[in-house]
Amino acid sequence: MMNWTKDHVSDIRIAYIGGGSKLWAWKLMADLALEPSLGGTVCLYDIDKDAAGKNMMIGNQLKEREDCLGKWNYTTASTMEEALTGTDFVIISILPGTLDEMESDVHLPERLGILQSVGDTAGPGGMIRGLRTLPMYEEIAKAIKEYCPEAWVISYTNPMTLCVKSLYDTFPAIKAFGCCHEVFGTQKVLAGIVKEELHLEHVDRRDIHVNVLGINHFTWFNEASYQNIDLFPVYRDYIDKHFAEGWDDPERPWEKSTFNCRHRVKMDLFRRYGAIAAAGDRHLVEFMPGDTYLKDRDTVTSWRYGLTTVDFRRQQYKERLERRGRLIAGEEKMELTPSGEEGVLLIKALCGLDRVVSNVNIPNTAHQITNLPETAVVETNAVFYKNQIRPIVAGEVPEKLKALMMPHIENHERILQASKTCDMELVVKAFMEDPLVKCRCIPEGEVRRLAEDMIKNTVTYLPDGWKK
Repeated sequence: MMNWTKDHVSDIRIAYIGGGSKLWAWKLMADLALEPSLGGTVCLYDIDKDAAGKNMMIGNQLKEREDCLGKWNYTTASTMEEALTGTDFVIISILPGTLDEMESDVHLPERLGILQSVGDTAGPGGMIRGLRTLPMYEEIAKAIKEYCPEAWVISYTNPMTLCVKSLYDTFPAIKAFGCCHEVFGTQKVLAGIVKEELHLEHVDRRDIHVNVLGINHFTWFNEASYQNIDLFPVYRDYIDKHFAEGWDDPERPWEKSTFNCRHRVKMDLFRRYGAIAAAGDRHLVEFMPGDTYLKDRDTVTSWRYGLTTVDFRRQQYKERLERRGRLIAGEEKMELTPSGEEGVLLIKALCGLDRVVSNVNIPNTAHQITNLPETAVVETNAVFYKNQIRPIVAGEVPEKLKALMMPHIENHERILQASKTCDMELVVKAFMEDPLVKCRCIPEGEVRRLAEDMIKNTVTYLPDGWKK
């Protein structure tokens, strides 16, 4: 049981599903260490027990440091029951399958000319990753229902929308929400433009107030302001002057990493639709017709964003394993700097120590986006405070944007049902209706063979019904 004082909550129990993580777990550890008002136990559970054990060693090194303000004990669990029983918060951040399966997700569609810049949310890759992930999420939701039905559940796994949809489909009373930092990145872009255009020295992205509406990784602002200044005219003027080169984050130059971009895609989308696209360009392009920003590699280069290859991820994984070894051996000291995520801030608010407004992915049952289906999982702002989340009504999404979102919302339902029924026809239909595929007028037979081959490449992680 958690113990409260006016400004501190101790004995919090967090279960981390995917606790062998080579990145997100370390970010959580740093954020918890920097928060003096919270303390307790983090139980790391992972099918890779050795990886969870190594993270336990890294986490427990922190509490001995003078700069560690939040005191946490890290443990591991051998079973889901052990990890979840008695827990207050559940964090889910898992990698479904291996990089071999991801390679098929991302690169096999290239044989039909279909490029994917991420391949974890939309497009054929995102849908197959969803099929691989949903059975795991169904199992987790059933375990939460049995062992900790009152716990708050924070999901970080992609495809975010499908994962949250599965949690509620399996356990409708679950207290779950999906967290994504893409909105924060766009607030940061606006803050940088405000600094340049209004000649200010410092603008914090949290001071950029926005109305958020959309679906994960295809989220939009139809309002944005800074100290009562409407930022739409400021943004429009900046685009008119700098569209050719875009905007480059001085802390993350686009040439330095495949994850960075010059934000020219979101500028073009603003010109087309009159709203500010609030995700990284790599994600946004996968929701648009494939002949727009992902037509070919020259087109990608011209828009100044990158294709994140699985070879890049393999190298990244190798570097993280090496870093883990150095952290355990004491050859490298974990730098305690804020991750930029808001998960710990939301935990603090749900514990009753703060009141926070942040973007969140939950079902549209409160009609927070008034012209999208109630069954859709949508991303809007919500108010977090003691043991409550109150979604903020964002209003209507503009009809032109709704037309772009609906094929994906309909595909979310198809893939969820395909996962439950092992129905190949639903997968083929979803592929055919996906904008990356549909605009290319590829014969259905070729799309079917692609779907069959992609499922074959990931069948190890699918229910037996797919193996017939």
